[in-house]
Amino acid sequence: MAATAKQQASKGFEESLWDTANKLRGTVESSEYKHVILSLIFLKFASDKFTDREQELIDEGKDAYLDMVEFYTMKNVFYLPEQARWLYIQTYAKQPDIALKVDTALATLEKHNKALRGALPDNYFSRLGLDPSKLAALIDTISNIDTTHDQENDVVGRVYEYFLGKFAAAEGKLGGEFYTPKCVVNLIAEMIEPYKGKIYDPCCGSGGMFVQSVKFVQSHHGNQKDISIYGQENTGTTYKLAKMNLAIRGIAGNLGDVPADTFFKDQHPDLKADFIMANPPFNLKDWRGADELTSDPRWAGYEAPPTGNANYAWILHMIAKLSANGVAGFVMANGSMSTNTNSEGEIRKKIIENDLVDCMIALPGQLFYTTQIPVCLWFLTQSKQADSRRDFRNRQGETLFIDARNLGTMVDRTHKELTSDDITEIARTYHAWRGEKKDGSYADKAGFCKAATLDDIKANDYVLTPGRYVGAAEIEDDGIAFETKMAELSSTLYQQMQEAERLDAVIRQNLAVLGYGEPS
Repeated sequence: MAATAKQQASKGFEESLWDTANKLRGTVESSEYKHVILSLIFLKFASDKFTDREQELIDEGKDAYLDMVEFYTMKNVFYLPEQARWLYIQTYAKQPDIALKVDTALATLEKHNKALRGALPDNYFSRLGLDPSKLAALIDTISNIDTTHDQENDVVGRVYEYFLGKFAAAEGKLGGEFYTPKCVVNLIAEMIEPYKGKIYDPCCGSGGMFVQSVKFVQSHHGNQKDISIYGQENTGTTYKLAKMNLAIRGIAGNLGDVPADTFFKDQHPDLKADFIMANPPFNLKDWRGADELTSDPRWAGYEAPPTGNANYAWILHMIAKLSANGVAGFVMANGSMSTNTNSEGEIRKKIIENDLVDCMIALPGQLFYTTQIPVCLWFLTQSKQADSRRDFRNRQGETLFIDARNLGTMVDRTHKELTSDDITEIARTYHAWRGEKKDGSYADKAGFCKAATLDDIKANDYVLTPGRYVGAAEIEDDGIAFETKMAELSSTLYQQMQEAERLDAVIRQNLAVLGYGEPS
């Protein structure tokens, strides 16, 4: 009961913060205000952590070390000079130059902490020309957050997730591509089980895949030190968001030195990843790689990259990044499973014949805030051989198809989420098929899952749509004889027809009274 009350209180606070944020809409573009909110939340969190550590030093009688950076960084805490502390910002929140003071605080914080280099907005608040009174109101609201009190429930992390989701929903088609629904990220993590090794996301957005990977390790009692994180992001503001998102949770990661295009400036050229988790931009048009990267080694052994969009270029890039036993799980538009345009069909055929496709999942619609395009999940692996270390059986020449389109629960009028039970059912099916004994034995289930052979896929012209393979779900027999059902249905139908005739007569009578009788 107490936990429920705490969750409700948290939700109320988050909604209150969102309402305050909405007041910025008349001041800045909707595509910008997410950076305003999240930058301030980050500054408040860093300041709270600093204040807690400062008090620890005082309690330990180490007052002489209060201004020594090393005594903060040793506890994974950022050092903040006075002008970067939240108390300073709060004190001067009503001053007309508050935007400049916020910019100074962020710049000072970054200057004194190498881990934040290139992560925080540069002179951002001053350039936006924010209404000082609205910025002050936002600062007052954020001042009420105790970001470090509830370590177990990760208050700030939840705020990040809540706001990223709300921003994506509010922006719709105008933006928000950086946000992948939490339930989809959870599913990918549960499927590939990134316990140990190198995790890579070539289009990492705000870093949600990495955050969920770490949460997966923690929830399964693994060691966060056993994983290393690599990523890349092209958009400058989103790159900064990702660095803040990792820093705010104490996650170390290599996102490259600068924001950059993964195809034209790969910042991890020699990387071989054990796990890849990604949500590449759907159907990215006007992609120059087909003309400028024709001899790129990432396409070696395949047809030239398609000219229509970058979907298959992303797929081939991820294949090139996988280690010898690596596995990739990523989101793609449904069209990727069957397209034959611009040599995409030939590329898919080669991927299948190379036995790289481990599992395909058709997802339900309405999961994403930013697109109505139906989507699927691809799971590729460099090795389907038996692996006793991971309890995998030999799956060579086999691919698992899962049709999850009927799963999920509507959370509002337009959006759906996969429940934890849905995620567990899908992941257990995959793990059982791989041979993991902890998840029981695998069996095909009509309408839901099917283990297909390479010959099956060839017979379907190398199309990877799960609906082609799983068949229709069996209709449960309710034990009522057909004759009995037909008699009952016929009786109901005749009753409805009689009622329709009665209502027609009443309508005619009413029209006649009004002077609109049937024409002679």
